[in-house]
Amino acid sequence: MSTADHVSQLTEKHHQIEEKIQAEMASPSADHVHISELKREKLRIKEKISLLSMSQESAH
Repeated sequence: MSTADHVSQLTEKHHQIEEKIQAEMASPSADHVHISELKREKLRIKEKISLLSMSQESAH
């Protein structure tokens, strides 16, 4: 798998997590612990995307 493909997959996963967060926050019985976990995962993915993007740019 190329770096660009990996970044693309991570970007899609990041978007899916954002949708889950929004859906959970809209719920009247929102689980704030679960929302926090999702936000942490979203941040980890964003950091991976940044690292991969930087390494891809330095390779060119």
